[in-house]
Amino acid sequence: MEESVLTLGHVAVGYARQAILPDVNLNLRRGSFNGLLGANGSGKSTLIKTILGIIPPLSGRVEFALLDGRSVVLGYVPQRDSLDSIYLLSAFEVVLMGTCGRTRPGGRINLAEKQWAHQCLQETGADQLSRKLFSQLSGGQKQRVLIARALAARPDFLLLDEPTSGIDAAARQAVMELLRRIHTQQQLTILMASHDLPMVRTYVERVIWLHQGNVLQGSVAELLTAEKIEEILDLEMH
Repeated sequence: MEESVLTLGHVAVGYARQAILPDVNLNLRRGSFNGLLGANGSGKSTLIKTILGIIPPLSGRVEFALLDGRSVVLGYVPQRDSLDSIYLLSAFEVVLMGTCGRTRPGGRINLAEKQWAHQCLQETGADQLSRKLFSQLSGGQKQRVLIARALAARPDFLLLDEPTSGIDAAARQAVMELLRRIHTQQQLTILMASHDLPMVRTYVERVIWLHQGNVLQGSVAELLTAEKIEEILDLEMH
């Protein structure tokens, strides 16, 4: 039997008692790579923030399994646009922020954590960017740094909100190849929000599709056929 890392039971997702997704039932398998699809405003970001505990569910339960007797560690890559204006820091300092949850409140970040931050930059191919200001990096470079920041928390479960949005085709492919490698090597559970159907079809294993308040789930082969896409959206895939 496949082990679930996350279960959502009859969860209503939204703000101010207004449900965007009124009844989400979801199980994510440990070590799976999941794509979260849906139009703008469908609730992708809100669902991710609910899973993270940033916003509370309106109703229902969000439960994480224990992994080897301990709580699941989460890593989060938010939408880049929400971070550009506040990161007047070097790339290394941004990644070092990812270790803060492992440091005692008020405690200093030790040498081991600094070395780990450098290792995470190397893992994402961004070590040469460590001294550059985050605000001066290209879109693709920023995504590598933000993924490194998430990895610095040593997560079991990585959540990403539109990691390929606003970057060119070459950078999108590079980010997705990086995520595929991290997923394979570290056996991370990944949930990635995206609106890029071809990219999701190529890289993920399972799809969660938000459409008009409904949640559709299945494998790529089940949900991302031209016929199914047309059925769901009443659009032809070009």
